[in-house]
Amino acid sequence: MSEIALLGKKIGMTREFYKSGQLVPVTVLKMEKARVIQVIDKEKRGYTAVQLGYGKIKSSKLTKAMKGYFSKRNTEAKRKLKEYRVQNIENYKEGNEFGLEIFKDVKFVDTRSKTIGKGFAGAMKRHNFGGLRATHGVSISHRSHGSTGQRQDPGKVFKGKKMAGHMGDKLRTKQNIEIIKTDLENELLYLKGSIPGAKNSEILVKGSVKNIKKMTISEKHKAAELAKKTPEKKKK
Repeated sequence: MSEIALLGKKIGMTREFYKSGQLVPVTVLKMEKARVIQVIDKEKRGYTAVQLGYGKIKSSKLTKAMKGYFSKRNTEAKRKLKEYRVQNIENYKEGNEFGLEIFKDVKFVDTRSKTIGKGFAGAMKRHNFGGLRATHGVSISHRSHGSTGQRQDPGKVFKGKKMAGHMGDKLRTKQNIEIIKTDLENELLYLKGSIPGAKNSEILVKGSVKNIKKMTISEKHKAAELAKKTPEKKKK
């Protein structure tokens, strides 16, 4: 079931303690349940997929076309629709809802979210430039990025040149984030470390694409406890 993804809201950060005394910083996400709006088979479009709906929306904010779309499928209107390609559509039926239980056997996830927008930023803040000298004839332009062009040939500034400009507010994906714990009752997901985005921002969480063989923190603790219990072999 990790082929599909869930949408969540970033509540903030806290920390989780283990019996060994280890402290782990975690990001807390409030997850939304996803509803299957449409099941797409190979005969319709040439591939198999499911369309999921997230969040609530007032009917007054819907267009006539979207009102008709939801009423045709006898389901309540959803704020956001997303389509996921799946190998087996037999597991999905229109009207089914999925929550945090899809991550029951998943240890690592990938997240996709928008970074915090910083507005128009200079080259020092945006690209970590060192800036110009503080003395020796440098006047007013201490934090400027210096020259950007070339000579008469080619006589232009190349695309992608690191300069001042709009910083942040971009979609970023983080891979292989460990799930520390899940709270099914309150629909909370605790992920290790920080995740891009401001508080209350939308986070898309999906099962990890990569095949990860590394141990989780809890598995490491269990292995350490087992190692303590097993007696050491006597030296000959």
